[in-house]
Amino acid sequence: METLAAVQETTATKKTQTISGSQAVLEAFIAEGVDTIFGYPGGAIMPIYDALYDYHDKLKHILVRHEQGGIHAGQGYARTSGKCGVVFATSGPGATNLVTGLADAMIDSTPLVCITGQVYAHLLGTDAFQEIDVINITTPVTKWNYQITDATEIPAVLAKAFYIAKSGRPGPVLIDITKNAQLQQFDYEGYQPCTHIRSYRPKPIIRKEYIAAAAELINKAEKPFVIFGQGVILGKAEKEFKAFVEKTGIPAAWTILGLSALPSDHPLNVGMLGMHGNYGPNVLTNDCDVLIAVGMRFDDRVTGRLDKYAKQAKIIHLDIDPSEIDKNVKATVGVWGDCKETLPMLTKLVESKVYPQWVNRFREYQLEEEKEVIHEELNPSTDILTMGEVIRNLNELTGGNAVIVTDVGQHQMVACRYAKFNQSKSNVTSGGLGTMGFALPAAIGAKFGAPERTVVAIIGDGGVQMTIQELGTVMQSEVNIKILILNNEFLGMVRQWQQLFHDKRYSFVDIASPDYVAVAKAYKIEGQKISLREHLRDALTTMLNHNGSYLLEVMVGKENNVFPMVPQGCSVSEIRLK
Repeated sequence: METLAAVQETTATKKTQTISGSQAVLEAFIAEGVDTIFGYPGGAIMPIYDALYDYHDKLKHILVRHEQGGIHAGQGYARTSGKCGVVFATSGPGATNLVTGLADAMIDSTPLVCITGQVYAHLLGTDAFQEIDVINITTPVTKWNYQITDATEIPAVLAKAFYIAKSGRPGPVLIDITKNAQLQQFDYEGYQPCTHIRSYRPKPIIRKEYIAAAAELINKAEKPFVIFGQGVILGKAEKEFKAFVEKTGIPAAWTILGLSALPSDHPLNVGMLGMHGNYGPNVLTNDCDVLIAVGMRFDDRVTGRLDKYAKQAKIIHLDIDPSEIDKNVKATVGVWGDCKETLPMLTKLVESKVYPQWVNRFREYQLEEEKEVIHEELNPSTDILTMGEVIRNLNELTGGNAVIVTDVGQHQMVACRYAKFNQSKSNVTSGGLGTMGFALPAAIGAKFGAPERTVVAIIGDGGVQMTIQELGTVMQSEVNIKILILNNEFLGMVRQWQQLFHDKRYSFVDIASPDYVAVAKAYKIEGQKISLREHLRDALTTMLNHNGSYLLEVMVGKENNVFPMVPQGCSVSEIRLK
């Protein structure tokens, strides 16, 4: 008969196993449901890559061509999948190449867990080869970061990392692991997901009295207006938001990151807010009597001059992040909490109404905008192709069911204005940071996050040259994305500002391009270039139907501008149609 001590020893042996820190990292990923990693190896992270060799059947690794490409791919993956993106980079320049993507993910609330390798612990602070203080460098652009020097910390720290990245208002987390910790063997007792951290409250306590106060304001309103942002999508509250809008009958407009939370063709969807938004939503922001903001942060591109923004209105602000309440716009009623929980509570208390005259005012402004701007952009009378007509044809061919990934510039504003979406998580763009070079790698990640969907990257001739090396990632991973370059032979948005506000002094915005089709072919990607309207429809059809990735370059008008436009320093009601 076994002694009690022997039984206890056997039980302990079953619960623990000796593994390396690198293995513990990968075990944490598997426990968290990670299936795809974007990364680039190097000396300081080599032990983790060595361990990954034995996990290839459980974890897919996509080798990018630059660490910035890796983190943008992680962002695209997170935005379409609704999961946490995971990125690997080595120390020194590998880690610093993540900073732009971290800042982008931080301001756009994208959940990421980034693992960077680091030099041996005893070399920290010695200016060793490829050593950099990544913790202090990334503190301003991460939701949390931490340096591990002992492997026994890895399971608990990674559990905390995933919890922080995904919970509350999501964001990027960076974990820096020294090489000795990656190599260190330790007794591993399994992985326990994190569900609570003392002093960290991802969801603020919902105060029912604020819900009631908000409902009272809405019920008394004669000209209420809803503006919604990405918080609706991040909170997975699309159904709850739609139910609120339909019961109240209130017209609703979106920020560029809120785009696709409400179907484009919904009768109460009145369009886009902001500098290049639609005419009605901007003008009538300064005419509504109650303004209900849901999951948005009152960015300056949405508000224009704050001292002239919605001064006549009572403001209701629903947000999961209490720091956003009253930060830019003073709220009459601030409703803290996850909108998936607060919206149904509010919907229950509001009256079922319609506002035919009020909604019709948005329609009137829309008709004026169509007459002055939209018709010519979508159906131009000249022989020169416009970005808008390209998007119109793309809409018709995809039926509004594609994921559209945009870079930054005029094409971004045109795509956000005119692309149609039938389902959520369809619009992937760099909103707050405005990162040129975002679209190509983000489209790669978006396709891995939503493999069943058509993914179209819409990119300008400036932005595509910033991360064009990621065509190598497309080639090697055999990912199927459609790359649509709208080439106006300028850094278009800067040129537009120079034309309108700097007396047409075009200073270093005339950008030359390579033969994109030849470059794509060098990466074994098919493509074509067109400049005539009669070729547009067939070229888009060929791109969408091609079995595999495809690059289509469309030459568009060199000096076409994006209107409407709220000039910087102006009120949203001073929006210009021309």
